Parts: sequence; C-alpha cells; structure tokens
Amino acid sequence: MESNCSIDRDSSRRTFLKASFGACSAATIGALNVPSDVSASSTTAKAKTTILFFLCGGASHIDTWDMKPDAPVEYRGPFNPIQTSASDVRLSEHLPMTAKVAHHLAVVNSIDGTVNTNDHHGGYYHNLTGHRPDQSFRTEGNNRTPYPDDWPYMGSVVAMKRVQQGALPNAITLPHKPSVAPFTRPGQFAGRLGVEFDPMYVIGEDDNPTEFRAPALALQGDLTVDRLTNRKQLLDVIDRSKRDFESFRRVNKFTREQKRAVELLTAAGTTEAFDVASEPEEVKERYGKTINGMSMLLARRLAEREIPFVTVFWRENTKLNKKCNSAGGWDTHGNNFTCLKENLLPEFDRCYSALIEDLHERGMLDQTVVLVTSEMGRKPKIGDPRSGGASGQGRDHWTYCLTDLLAGGGIRGGITYGSTDRLGGYPADLVVTPADITKTVYHCMGIDDLTATDESGRVYNLIEEGRTIDAII
Repeated sequence: MESNCSIDRDSSRRTFLKASFGACSAATIGALNVPSDVSASSTTAKAKTTILFFLCGGASHIDTWDMKPDAPVEYRGPFNPIQTSASDVRLSEHLPMTAKVAHHLAVVNSIDGTVNTNDHHGGYYHNLTGHRPDQSFRTEGNNRTPYPDDWPYMGSVVAMKRVQQGALPNAITLPHKPSVAPFTRPGQFAGRLGVEFDPMYVIGEDDNPTEFRAPALALQGDLTVDRLTNRKQLLDVIDRSKRDFESFRRVNKFTREQKRAVELLTAAGTTEAFDVASEPEEVKERYGKTINGMSMLLARRLAEREIPFVTVFWRENTKLNKKCNSAGGWDTHGNNFTCLKENLLPEFDRCYSALIEDLHERGMLDQTVVLVTSEMGRKPKIGDPRSGGASGQGRDHWTYCLTDLLAGGGIRGGITYGSTDRLGGYPADLVVTPADITKTVYHCMGIDDLTATDESGRVYNLIEEGRTIDAII
C-alpha cells in the first residue's frame, strides 16, 4: 500500500496476501473534533451486511483498546500502547496488525454496559439486544434460560427487516452456540419475533477448522443430509416425527424448521458458501488456521453473498482453562496478562485485521459493518479473589465499562469516541450504552423503522432506548 492509502484495484488481491499492510497516515478525526453538523440523517450509506465478532468471556478493555499508561501500576498492568495508522487511536503493543488498520476503526471507549448481575448472562443479553436485563436475570442467575418473550437479538431484527434473497437465511451464527446447555446464553435468539427469525447456527470443528456443518438444525429421526434429496424418505421421516408431537403448534414449529433445512440444503450453490477449505492457502494462513480465524474467513464469504447479519462468537480453547482460570476464552480471572499476550491477542489480532484488510481490498468494507463487542470489560484493579488476589494477576468481571470497535458500512474511521476515567473504570464523557450501539448498527443497515407486530396485531417498538451515535457515522 502506498503511503497515501490509495488502492490499485488491479493489485488489491496481491496486496492482501501480504502478511500485513504498511502503516498508513490516514486523515483522522478526534472524538471531540467531530463537526457539530454531522448527523446520521446526512449519510446515504446503506450497508448490506453486518459482521458481529463477539469476544466471549469479557475482553479486558484496559489491556487492549482503552489503555491507561499513566494509571498506577496496580491498574495499568505491564502492556504499553503503540502508534497506529490513526493518530487518534491508541492500541496495545500486542495488537500490531490491528494497529495497521486503525484508520478504518471507530473505537468507542465510553460504553456503560452495566447489568444488575455484573455477570455473563446479563452482559450477553444487554450487548446482543440493546436491552437491559430484567429482574429475572438477578433472581435466576445462570438458570435464566432464553425466554420466548425476550427482546430479540439485533441479528434477528435485521433478518426480519430485510427481504431474504435466495436460500441462505438472513442471519447466520458460527462457529458455536454459547454456552453449553442448560446454560445457553440469553440474547442470541429472536425471542418475541418468533423462531423463524432465529439465526441459523453453523458449527465449526476445532480439530478441522476449515470444516463447517450447515445447517445446525435438529433433523429428527434417521434423516441425514445425504437423504434430503429423496422426497419419499424425507416425507416418511417427517410424518413419523409429526406423530410424536402432542400439539398442533409444536407440529407447525417442527415443519417450519424442517422446511428451512430442506430448502437450504437442496438449493443449488448453498453448500459452496461454507467451503472455506477451497480458499487459497495464503488467505487461510493470513486469517490464521484456527477455528476463530476460519470463522472470520467464512464471515467474509457470507458477506460476499450479502447475508445481512453474520455473527462470529469467539470459540473458547479449553486447553487454556487452567492457565487463565477461565473457560478458555476472554474471561481471564487469572493470569490475565500472560493469557492475553501468548494466546488471545495474537489470535484476535491476526483474524480481525485480516478481515478488515480483506474486505477493504475487495471493495466490500463500505458495504459491511464490522462490530467487535463482548459481554463486559474487566475490572481495572488487578487481582481476583478466585485466583489468589493480586498475585494471581487476574481481572474480575466489569460490566460498568467496555469498548466496542466499529468499522465499515458508513462508519467514520480513525477516531476514538468518548473516554473513561483515569483508571478505566467508568465512562467519563460522551457516554453511550449498548442500545446506542445497536441503533447505530440498525441505521447503518438502513433500518430506521424499529416496529414489529405481535400475535394480536398490535404494533410495538423493538427498542425505545438509545440513539444513533451520529458522530461516528
């Protein structure tokens, strides 16, 4: 890439295959210097796809994109910020590849994601739906399963509001469904919109990260993918399964899911969309041949097909459970800095920067919103009682503050919006909430009508709280 960031479209493919871009001195706009006349209504951009990268476990904002190098050592930790391709964006030294694409990013540091439980269940729900958890999260804790009348996942809202094109559904989630049943995380489903707007789950394989199983729908009886094209066998299995249901309503739900599976798997060309293994070896290496890296590559393939909403839930590595005193993801109750430095940040840095570069090189970034979020940040003061206090070098749960990264789809690049206090514990200015992030994504997708109709025909508002964050559009 040239120093002025101009792109030769004919050589863009070749440029992407390099391990990383050269730093670019892009023009940037500081959070407090955004022109006052900039408004969401002035943009004509209408993104075709949103890719949500959700860092399961609660990523430490203070060690990644909201660093506090001047804070006392018991807060700031050992990491240092590094120069990025945008003068207004500061990132951890362990994100060198992401630093080179910072001119595409809007870093929103002032998100108040407080939930009444300060836990994962509530954090998922708040950041995936834009709605604060109700009292049931407090009274039921981890036993609070997804409810049919939950507020819908933002991907399900987009799926409902967009007309489906072709056989592939409007919302696809990969490479897993958080978390292990019966503790499935609320907030990732359509809820009151109805199961027809639930995302389709595509399951990845840890041992074979280029292999994905689609769709992840429960096909009853002895039905297999290979037998779907045999109409008589299919009808026999469905008829047999129908007799097992006790109510007409459950039969209807079953046949809708079966119809969805059959249409998808028998449509020409749909399985090719999931064929990550066919990508050039250089591309797979650039993303990183891990389950998370290949999931991000699959997300790009689905964005090429203009699937409106693609979610990648970070897949935890169970080999890190003991090392990080966690479930193998970003929930670093112990050994936070070693786990980030040696495992989490290198993998994230590679696959996330690869996605941004790849979309940009293909001319797709302007039509694709890329959102990185998590259920929470981490507690600024180092030391978690469950891992030995300060000596365990962990960070506890902290929903009171987190950072989101946005790029593409009409998002202003190279800016940091809002700030936290000197210790990184609470938003200090330009405070926003997950509802604001959610509404900003909807707006970038061209969805400004946020109403739906219930079973009684009554119109209701899908999300009344929040506002579009005009200054980052």
